[in-house]
Amino acid sequence: MNPYIKQANQQFVPVYNRYPIVWDHGEGMYLYDTEGKRYLDFGSGIGVCALGYHDPNYTCTLQEQMEKLLHTSNLFYNVPAIEAAKLFNQASGMEQVFFTNSGTEAIEGAVKIAKKYHFLKHNNHNGEIIAMKKSFHGRSMGALSITGKATYQEPFAPMLAHVKFADFNDLDSVKRLITKNTCAIFMETVQGESGIYPTTEYFIKGVRKLCDENKILMVLDEIQCGMGRSGNMFAYQLYDVAPDIVVSAKALGCGIPVGAIGTRGAATGVLCAGDHGTTYGSNPLAAAAVTAVFQLYQQYNILANVRAMTTYLDKALSELAAQKVVIKEVRGLGLMKGIELSVPAAYYINALQEAGIIVIPSGSHVIRLLPPLILEKEHIDALLYVLKKIL
Repeated sequence: MNPYIKQANQQFVPVYNRYPIVWDHGEGMYLYDTEGKRYLDFGSGIGVCALGYHDPNYTCTLQEQMEKLLHTSNLFYNVPAIEAAKLFNQASGMEQVFFTNSGTEAIEGAVKIAKKYHFLKHNNHNGEIIAMKKSFHGRSMGALSITGKATYQEPFAPMLAHVKFADFNDLDSVKRLITKNTCAIFMETVQGESGIYPTTEYFIKGVRKLCDENKILMVLDEIQCGMGRSGNMFAYQLYDVAPDIVVSAKALGCGIPVGAIGTRGAATGVLCAGDHGTTYGSNPLAAAAVTAVFQLYQQYNILANVRAMTTYLDKALSELAAQKVVIKEVRGLGLMKGIELSVPAAYYINALQEAGIIVIPSGSHVIRLLPPLILEKEHIDALLYVLKKIL
């Protein structure tokens, strides 16, 4: 056994089923383990490292900020956070933003906004949230309460009260759950952990209409599918829909832990001084990372690259699916793809690792592709070459 893995198994709380690889460094689309083996990365740290690894401009920005200021607390202002907020609001179409340390923390804040929104309207604590079955929003208690997987919730019950679950992409199932106490509808624009299921246009626009008609907050979780992965900065922009609250993280910082809650319309101004807070949110280093990400996306023309590579990847996967009976379906949006197999995916994920390609699962039967957004045709060709051999 690798000595690092042996130490890790002794020192860490055992909540992860890790693959037996210890990373040392990365460069562009590639990761290198401590034994010097190179891997082509189609996981990007579960959608985080959109700019790949060791981007010189990103690294330089962080180094410059580290030499100036790392932390001040939110008792004061700092310039990087102000700049990051402006760029986030412009890109998302939101009016205001609250920066957090993670996507899960951002979900928690969004739940609080929804609850207070109801309290301000009705002066009671009966605000109900509609979430989606098979969804995933995080592991903390509030986020877990709106995650539609009973197996995740059961050991930690009871969950937050007044949460109901509808069927994703079934508008009638949402309508049946709406009451006078419904304060928010939470959903992922693309369900990531359940097998890569995008919303239909009919569903997302229908939910938006229901929210408008009933004065309900529409909350979109774009932690995984946002920040350019769809070919737009946010996936909801593909449908010409705007939420009242958007939750972002992962590629927002491209490796530096940072999340965000963006608000507009009725959701803006719900929280006031003292309602919420965080020690590290709006940290100058994290904010500098956010600013660098938005600037480098523009400099590198990332969105255009995602659209071009999506076209190329879609064609390649469609041809592969026609050739391999083990493939049941290929789903997804942009550079967020799920290859559903008729058999468990673990064997093939391990085989890809042996061949020097990193992919990750989504459920038991789905190979998930979340490559860095700097992906090129040669990388897709390398993946397809191995997939054709092993499937």
